[in-house]
Amino acid sequence: MSGNRARLACLAGALIASVPAAPPSLAQAITALPDQTSRIRLSNRDVNHVVCVGGDIEDVKFSAEKGLAVERGGADAWIKFLVLETEDPNVAGGAGKTRTYVTTPSEFFVSCNGAIYPLYAEPADIPAQTVTLAPGGAQRAHANDALLGPLVEEERAVGIALAILQDRVPASFSEVAPSRDRLVLADLPTASLSERRRLEVEGAGLSVSEYLVRASVAITLDERDFLDSALGADIFAITIDRLTLGPNETARLIVVRRSVQS
Repeated sequence: MSGNRARLACLAGALIASVPAAPPSLAQAITALPDQTSRIRLSNRDVNHVVCVGGDIEDVKFSAEKGLAVERGGADAWIKFLVLETEDPNVAGGAGKTRTYVTTPSEFFVSCNGAIYPLYAEPADIPAQTVTLAPGGAQRAHANDALLGPLVEEERAVGIALAILQDRVPASFSEVAPSRDRLVLADLPTASLSERRRLEVEGAGLSVSEYLVRASVAITLDERDFLDSALGADIFAITIDRLTLGPNETARLIVVRRSVQS
């Protein structure tokens, strides 16, 4: 048994290692998706930050004649609208200067993770912005294939369940709105289930839900108790973090399905 636990921990480790560190945030945050134009507002006086989630920024195309400075390195790029300074003739000795800030919108085409993110940026007198380039469906499917492809089907389910129990969900998993309905299964009349979160693993043909199981009386659970169509039509794997509950105690239940639950 201990050998199996060690092996499962190693499988989960591959998933946990894939979770990128959260990008540093500035005053505001904006999320953009690939292959569709995102209309955004950027600071016309401070340095704006662009972050490519899960990869590097390969290129940023823009019109340099519009008074822009762009630098990039790794997963980050920085955009600065240049300020025009002119001498003020009304100030004695010519020491006075007038600052003119850019107000004309600019377009940026950012290459991130093999996808193009078109950004239509309107400069404004606002604090520096952070623009997060989130993966699209194709990028998430590719990342999931790289992450789960080397594993057999059973190992995929185990690794996914353990990663969720450790609250280290890979960024390539898509959040789906959980159900608000509380469930009571026919074989467990003294326990109720509420869906905490639901995720789609694109490209792998899997979806997963985490439920909180609350007991009204002392109860001993069995994972087979949850093989119920109310939790999905094609349940592939079930994991629960504890099998014995006292009154009003809760357990975390992970249900992995072979197809997305509607």
